[in-house]
Amino acid sequence: MNRIALFPGTFDPITLGHTDIINRALPMFDKLYIGIGRNTNKQPMFDETIRLNWINSIFANNPKVEGLVYEGLTVDCCKKIDANYILRGIRYVSDFEYEKAIADMNRSLDQHIETVFLTCLPQYTSVASTLIRDVLKYNGDVSPFLPDVVYQSIMEKKLG
Repeated sequence: MNRIALFPGTFDPITLGHTDIINRALPMFDKLYIGIGRNTNKQPMFDETIRLNWINSIFANNPKVEGLVYEGLTVDCCKKIDANYILRGIRYVSDFEYEKAIADMNRSLDQHIETVFLTCLPQYTSVASTLIRDVLKYNGDVSPFLPDVVYQSIMEKKLG
Protein backbone atom coordinates (compact mmCIF):
# COMPACT_ATOMS: atom_id res chain seq x y z
CA MET A 1 0.00 0.00 0.00
CA ASN A 2 1.33 3.42 -0.98
CA ARG A 3 1.64 6.07 1.68
CA ILE A 4 -0.39 8.91 0.19
CA ALA A 5 -1.09 12.09 2.15
CA LEU A 6 -3.21 15.17 1.71
CA PHE A 7 -2.01 18.46 3.18
CA PRO A 8 -5.21 20.53 3.22
CA GLY A 9 -5.43 24.28 3.70
CA THR A 10 -6.31 27.52 2.02
CA PHE A 11 -2.68 28.45 1.27
CA ASP A 12 -3.74 32.08 0.86
CA PRO A 13 -0.82 32.56 0.25
CA ILE A 14 1.45 29.54 0.66
CA THR A 15 4.26 30.52 3.05
CA LEU A 16 7.72 29.32 3.99
CA GLY A 17 6.06 27.72 7.02
CA HIS A 18 3.92 25.61 4.70
CA THR A 19 6.84 24.65 2.48
CA ASP A 20 8.90 23.71 5.54
CA ILE A 21 6.19 21.28 6.69
CA ILE A 22 5.86 19.87 3.17
CA ASN A 23 9.60 19.38 2.67
CA ARG A 24 10.03 17.70 6.05
CA ALA A 25 7.02 15.43 5.42
CA LEU A 26 8.16 14.23 1.98
CA PRO A 27 10.40 11.40 3.26
CA MET A 28 7.39 9.92 5.08
CA PHE A 29 5.13 9.62 2.04
CA ASP A 30 5.20 8.19 -1.46
CA LYS A 31 2.90 10.96 -2.71
CA LEU A 32 1.84 14.25 -1.12
CA TYR A 33 -1.11 16.21 -2.41
CA ILE A 34 -1.39 19.84 -1.39
CA GLY A 35 -5.11 20.45 -1.31
CA ILE A 36 -6.53 23.94 -1.58
CA GLY A 37 -9.86 23.64 0.17
CA ARG A 38 -12.70 25.87 -0.90
CA ASN A 39 -14.09 27.36 2.28
CA THR A 40 -17.39 29.20 1.82
CA ASN A 41 -16.81 30.99 5.14
CA LYS A 42 -13.57 32.62 3.93
CA GLN A 43 -13.04 35.18 1.19
CA PRO A 44 -9.52 34.52 -0.13
CA MET A 45 -7.17 37.33 -1.11
CA PHE A 46 -5.73 35.28 -3.97
CA ASP A 47 -7.64 33.35 -6.63
CA GLU A 48 -7.41 29.57 -6.26
CA THR A 49 -5.86 29.29 -9.75
CA ILE A 50 -3.00 31.56 -8.65
CA ARG A 51 -2.54 29.57 -5.42
CA LEU A 52 -2.50 26.29 -7.36
CA ASN A 53 0.04 27.74 -9.82
CA TRP A 54 2.27 28.76 -6.90
CA ILE A 55 2.17 25.26 -5.45
CA ASN A 56 2.88 23.64 -8.81
CA SER A 57 5.74 26.08 -9.50
CA ILE A 58 7.37 25.61 -6.09
CA PHE A 59 7.31 21.82 -6.40
CA ALA A 60 7.66 21.52 -10.19
CA ASN A 61 10.82 19.41 -9.84
CA ASN A 62 9.34 16.99 -7.32
CA PRO A 63 7.08 14.30 -8.81
CA LYS A 64 5.96 13.28 -5.32
CA VAL A 65 4.08 16.58 -4.86
CA GLU A 66 0.90 17.61 -6.62
CA GLY A 67 -1.48 20.48 -6.00
CA LEU A 68 -5.23 20.22 -6.27
CA VAL A 69 -8.39 22.15 -5.42
CA TYR A 70 -11.24 20.48 -3.59
CA GLU A 71 -14.60 21.31 -2.10
CA GLY A 72 -16.42 19.55 0.69
CA LEU A 73 -15.12 17.23 3.35
CA THR A 74 -11.39 16.63 3.52
CA VAL A 75 -11.97 12.89 4.06
CA ASP A 76 -13.98 12.78 0.82
CA CYS A 77 -11.05 14.34 -1.01
CA CYS A 78 -8.76 11.75 0.59
CA LYS A 79 -10.98 8.96 -0.73
CA LYS A 80 -10.88 10.40 -4.26
CA ILE A 81 -7.08 10.49 -4.33
CA ASP A 82 -6.60 7.28 -2.27
CA ALA A 83 -4.90 9.19 0.55
CA ASN A 84 -4.66 7.35 3.83
CA TYR A 85 -3.04 10.25 5.70
CA ILE A 86 -3.85 13.87 6.37
CA LEU A 87 -0.86 16.09 7.10
CA ARG A 88 -1.25 19.08 9.39
CA GLY A 89 1.24 21.64 10.69
CA ILE A 90 1.25 22.81 14.30
CA ARG A 91 2.68 26.14 15.45
CA TYR A 92 1.32 26.49 18.97
CA VAL A 93 -0.31 24.32 21.64
CA SER A 94 -3.62 26.01 20.83
CA ASP A 95 -3.22 24.80 17.21
CA PHE A 96 -2.96 21.24 18.50
CA GLU A 97 -6.23 21.44 20.43
CA TYR A 98 -8.07 22.73 17.35
CA GLU A 99 -6.37 20.29 14.97
CA LYS A 100 -6.98 17.33 17.28
CA ALA A 101 -10.71 18.05 17.27
CA ILE A 102 -10.69 18.05 13.46
CA ALA A 103 -8.57 14.87 13.37
CA ASP A 104 -11.02 13.15 15.74
CA MET A 105 -13.95 14.14 13.53
CA ASN A 106 -12.15 12.96 10.39
CA ARG A 107 -11.33 9.65 12.10
CA SER A 108 -14.98 9.21 13.03
CA LEU A 109 -15.92 9.81 9.37
CA ASP A 110 -13.30 7.37 8.06
CA GLN A 111 -11.28 5.22 10.44
CA HIS A 112 -8.75 4.35 7.72
CA ILE A 113 -7.46 7.92 7.39
CA GLU A 114 -4.87 8.93 9.96
CA THR A 115 -3.81 12.50 10.73
CA VAL A 116 -0.09 13.20 11.07
CA PHE A 117 1.03 16.37 12.86
CA LEU A 118 4.37 18.09 12.29
CA THR A 119 5.48 21.02 14.38
CA CYS A 120 6.95 23.94 12.52
CA LEU A 121 10.50 25.09 12.99
CA PRO A 122 10.84 27.98 15.48
CA GLN A 123 11.63 30.55 12.78
CA TYR A 124 8.22 29.90 11.20
CA THR A 125 6.07 30.01 14.34
CA SER A 126 4.79 33.51 13.62
CA VAL A 127 4.36 32.94 9.87
CA ALA A 128 0.63 32.66 9.19
CA SER A 129 -1.20 33.40 5.96
CA THR A 130 -3.64 35.64 7.85
CA LEU A 131 -0.78 37.79 9.15
CA ILE A 132 0.86 37.85 5.72
CA ARG A 133 -2.37 39.15 4.18
CA ASP A 134 -2.57 41.90 6.84
CA VAL A 135 1.03 42.97 6.17
CA LEU A 136 0.34 42.97 2.43
CA LYS A 137 -2.78 45.05 2.89
CA TYR A 138 -0.69 47.81 4.47
CA ASN A 139 2.22 47.51 2.01
CA GLY A 140 4.62 45.88 4.46
CA ASP A 141 7.53 43.69 3.41
CA VAL A 142 6.47 40.03 3.29
CA SER A 143 9.53 38.77 1.40
CA PRO A 144 11.07 37.00 4.46
CA PHE A 145 7.95 34.83 4.85
CA LEU A 146 7.16 33.70 1.30
CA PRO A 147 8.75 31.46 -1.32
CA ASP A 148 10.39 33.58 -4.03
CA VAL A 149 7.90 32.60 -6.75
CA VAL A 150 5.00 33.71 -4.52
CA TYR A 151 6.65 36.98 -3.53
CA GLN A 152 7.58 37.82 -7.14
CA SER A 153 4.06 37.04 -8.33
CA ILE A 154 2.52 39.27 -5.68
CA MET A 155 4.92 42.12 -6.48
CA GLU A 156 4.20 41.82 -10.22
CA LYS A 157 0.48 41.98 -9.55
CA LYS A 158 0.90 45.06 -7.31
CA LEU A 159 3.03 46.84 -9.90
CA GLY A 160 0.98 45.69 -12.89
